[in-house]
Amino acid sequence: MDSDPQREDGHNTSPIWVSDRPEGEQAAASAAKPSAPITTYAPMERASLRDLMQQPRFRRLGSRALVALAVGVVVGFLVSDWRLGVTAAIVAAILDTVYRARSNSTVPAWRRASVAERRTEAQLRRLERNGYRTLHARAIPGSEAQIDHLVVGPTGVYAVDSEKWDKRLPVRVQMGKKLFHGPFDMKPRITEAKWEASQASELITKSFGREISVVPSLAIYGPPVPWKIMTIRGVDVYEGARARRWITKRERALTDAEIDRIYEIAAQVLPARYGEG
Repeated sequence: MDSDPQREDGHNTSPIWVSDRPEGEQAAASAAKPSAPITTYAPMERASLRDLMQQPRFRRLGSRALVALAVGVVVGFLVSDWRLGVTAAIVAAILDTVYRARSNSTVPAWRRASVAERRTEAQLRRLERNGYRTLHARAIPGSEAQIDHLVVGPTGVYAVDSEKWDKRLPVRVQMGKKLFHGPFDMKPRITEAKWEASQASELITKSFGREISVVPSLAIYGPPVPWKIMTIRGVDVYEGARARRWITKRERALTDAEIDRIYEIAAQVLPARYGEG
């Protein structure tokens, strides 16, 4: 790292000095003492308490305090015991903290491509207790494509692409081979999902030393999907809310050791689209 201090704006020149004297006085001062001009920094605006309270972190703490206070007052009034009211307030604050921690996405807000991805992520998070591990927004090397969610667990390896479609347009299929969203043929999206999974399979298989199949899917949010799960050109298509059940309905195929190894390989060969954490 360069040891020469630089400004945050990228420039390494000295800051601009600003004089607070009128031009006439500045000229007189310069004539009298040309080597020592009287200068001052431009005034720095201080953050007010109101500005600080508008920050997201302080708003969350404020809302948590209000919830705890309300619960404490109500419980204390109902049972006529202030000690139980305080206890209830503390419990309410803890529960609010836990709820917000679980509802927040592990993918930072600026990285999130869609509401659909967050909804799928919330489902997949519930699978962790059953031995499933998930990577989000993983890039396919050498392309602009990405797998929204790569899931590795007891029943196998899955690539889930979350789709948010216009709910006003119906989802339908023709001859079991063509997927339509209203008048739009979604063949390119099917082809892309299948290709992403095949690339992931090849990369993982090469490092693992044994063929690992990655099952592709589209999880659709918005319009109703008039079937539970349908395989269209090798890609499973279903309503987004079924993502978790779609993964867990199969028989066990991987051991715990295999799950850990495949997960580690996938994290290496499929880089994070936006960089790690």
